[in-house]
Amino acid sequence: MTNQNENTVLPPKTCTIERMVTVKEDVEKVLNGQKTATRRNGRYADVGEIMTLEGRDFVVERVYSQSLGELTDEHAQQEGYGSLEEYKNSILSMHPGMPWMPKMRVWVHEFRPVQK
Repeated sequence: MTNQNENTVLPPKTCTIERMVTVKEDVEKVLNGQKTATRRNGRYADVGEIMTLEGRDFVVERVYSQSLGELTDEHAQQEGYGSLEEYKNSILSMHPGMPWMPKMRVWVHEFRPVQK
């Protein structure tokens, strides 16, 4: 599958879209419109795929790879945080002992609510 915004061939998914956003606080942020992207260690969705959270549908619009060193405050705000430092602290608290490695690559999944 290709990412319609970047015309690159994506590798196979490593997980399913149902597991893309599972943390209760993150689900609430998505439902409230505060979270419009999620970064994961693997690829969880294809462009156009639908994620359903508490009966509401969200369509994946972009999927691409990004290094942690490329993240900005704007990216952290897509994740529902006020700053990159706040996002970084949250991620590290979920993964005790994991270092923040700027060269580490993650998969970005950007989504929006499906208009009915």
